[in-house]
Amino acid sequence: MTIDLANPDLYTTDARFEMWEEYIRSDAKVWSDPGISPSGFWSVFSHRDVSAVLSPKAPFTSEYGMMIGFDAEHADHSGGRMLVVSEGNWHSVLKRLIGPFLSRLRAPELRSVLHEEVREIVERLRSQETTDIALTVGPRLPAAIVCEVIGVPLSEREHLIQLTNHAFGGEESSFDKMTPAEAHTEILFYFHELIERRQKEPGTDLVSALLADGRLSTEDVLINCDNVLIGGNETTRHSITGAFHAFQAFPGALDTLRADPELADRAVEEVVRWTSPAAHVLRVATEDCEIGGQQIREGQAVVAWLAAANRDERLFAHPHRFVVDRAPNRHLGFGTGPHHCLGAALARLELKELLTQLAAEARAVEPREEVRWMRSNLVQGYSGLEVSMRWR
Repeated sequence: MTIDLANPDLYTTDARFEMWEEYIRSDAKVWSDPGISPSGFWSVFSHRDVSAVLSPKAPFTSEYGMMIGFDAEHADHSGGRMLVVSEGNWHSVLKRLIGPFLSRLRAPELRSVLHEEVREIVERLRSQETTDIALTVGPRLPAAIVCEVIGVPLSEREHLIQLTNHAFGGEESSFDKMTPAEAHTEILFYFHELIERRQKEPGTDLVSALLADGRLSTEDVLINCDNVLIGGNETTRHSITGAFHAFQAFPGALDTLRADPELADRAVEEVVRWTSPAAHVLRVATEDCEIGGQQIREGQAVVAWLAAANRDERLFAHPHRFVVDRAPNRHLGFGTGPHHCLGAALARLELKELLTQLAAEARAVEPREEVRWMRSNLVQGYSGLEVSMRWR
């Protein structure tokens, strides 16, 4: 009997870390029979095996889809058109178009937005006795930055930020009669309207750049803006929430960072490793091949568990500890290979700004309730993290 690693209930407690640890130590390659995933899939867990699957020269493709549920016979309809599920020349075209808007080159333009948002977050935290970080803090910063990148006008930004929070796991009272799926549909309608406006009045934003290129249809622009929105929100928000969780679980970490602010860059990398919000990515074999001694047939799906690889004790001493000054830190939190996260630079900037301010102003993060994990096999994230802040 095989275990269905697609079962989201497996990821709602810390027991998943013990499961992954056992698989890594035994160099397991686990087959999950058809179930939640229609055709079944292989899973790999160790840093070595995950890196091998995602290597540029590996005989795997993302074009059938990049998460559990897709495979050669059940392909993502966005395959070959959207950045995360495209390969070859078209993937290169999209990277060249989208990449500059998510790179450090944009940092000077975004820094004022970033600083203002972090300032508001700290002020809100100071004004509240307890705060659910997962609902009110984690989503805020990445949503604001993504709105700036895409080109959402200031007058419309708050509405889209709230819609985004609701669509991707938050709870916005303004939309309490709308399901997350309906909120996401509203976002797509909004993008369609924004695209129509930019066709008439181009700007210096991502939507305008994609339209100006001439090679993308309106729908291509739409799905790639949606890709940027989801990528920029769904992972970074949980890293931000996870930073508070780390400072709560390891109180000395905040003291260490306060004593040596130069450790901020290392702390950012450790937050990404320890939280690993992107739990997995999926690839489909383009030919018969072998991963770590396991035969994989052409057309079979292989799931690379990034969150497991980031706790491989062969690379990370005491992998379950949050170590502010961990070095080296060859984590796979942003993936690796051709599909290394394009938004990694922005995510690092967001985290660094927040960690720097917290270290300067906060004395401690104290738990008020048990951590509540999302019920998801794709995102290792938080549905609730209630804390109280102690200030200097």
